[in-house]
Amino acid sequence: MEEFSAFVQQAWAEPWLRAGMTVIGAVIVAKVTEIVFSRILVRLTVKTDTDLDDKLIELLRRPVFVTVVCVGLYSAISMVDLNAGIRNNLRSLVHTVLIIVWLFSSTKIVHTLLEVFSRLADRVTWIEARTAPLLDNVARLLLFGGAVYFLLIAWDLNVAPWLASAGIAGIAIGFAAKDSLANLFGGLFVIMDAPYKIGDYINLDSGERGKVIKIGLRSTRLLTRDDIEVTVPNGVIANAKVVNESGGPWQKRRVVVTVGVAYGSDVRQVSDLLMSAAERVDWIVSDPPPRIRFTEMGDSALIFRVLGWIREPELRGRAIDALNTAIYEDLNAAGIEIPFPQRTVHHVGFPGAETRGGAG
Repeated sequence: MEEFSAFVQQAWAEPWLRAGMTVIGAVIVAKVTEIVFSRILVRLTVKTDTDLDDKLIELLRRPVFVTVVCVGLYSAISMVDLNAGIRNNLRSLVHTVLIIVWLFSSTKIVHTLLEVFSRLADRVTWIEARTAPLLDNVARLLLFGGAVYFLLIAWDLNVAPWLASAGIAGIAIGFAAKDSLANLFGGLFVIMDAPYKIGDYINLDSGERGKVIKIGLRSTRLLTRDDIEVTVPNGVIANAKVVNESGGPWQKRRVVVTVGVAYGSDVRQVSDLLMSAAERVDWIVSDPPPRIRFTEMGDSALIFRVLGWIREPELRGRAIDALNTAIYEDLNAAGIEIPFPQRTVHHVGFPGAETRGGAG
């Protein structure tokens, strides 16, 4: 026993042997930690209702293993007698490995957290399905920027000139691409504010109207009723008045048809005929039911309005066409006159026209 203890003390006195034993011990500890993650903790997370903890444990298992090994390597490097430059380069290399490993692991962890939280709209109100991709991209940029910063520090590089160069380059890029940046920030505002979503029918104050088929960071694409794709820069949309026809408590849209009948018509009969015509149109839904309003006694007609609701905004043209057809047919069949403008033209002869005619 004494001989083994003396051997261990003699071996520990050798720097390279002590460094090797430190690395081996770090690998053993890392392996034990990995076993704890993959077996013990996984069994504990099986009892929970969510799979988030299972995913996090799986994502943390590998970087924790690498971190423990790197700690052992870093300690071993300090034990051996090396040139100062070589020792610093080896330490910087260990730091680089740790930074890169945790960069990739952190991006995966953030992505997993955002994906899970976006599905918990009832409990997590600050993350929604439409804003999760934006937050994911922002997190990636921040993590990448932080990783670059720590890499520069790990290799003992002066950060100040790099930051100054980045600031100057940012100003130059900002002036050169101000329109693109305006569209980019407009896209961020559109995604965060969500005035519309994919599938909505929107009207812009510039005249564009169509179904939203794609929302990008730079532009929004609309499909018009003529099946023409229109690309609108998000910078324009961010400063425009947007009318969302699909917004509100439901997607149903009201259509209105104005009808004029001659004076002397039975207004109750007209109302019944208009209601029957509206109920017969397939595009008009029964909930809410159509409504008839006697709105005005005009100059030459009694004015009625037929109010009906359609399931989707794109059915508006077909619903109005069918409703006008049904109303005209029913009023015509009932003998109710639909007045139209009439003009009486009086022809007045020129002075002396009869005299000249008689003389001829």
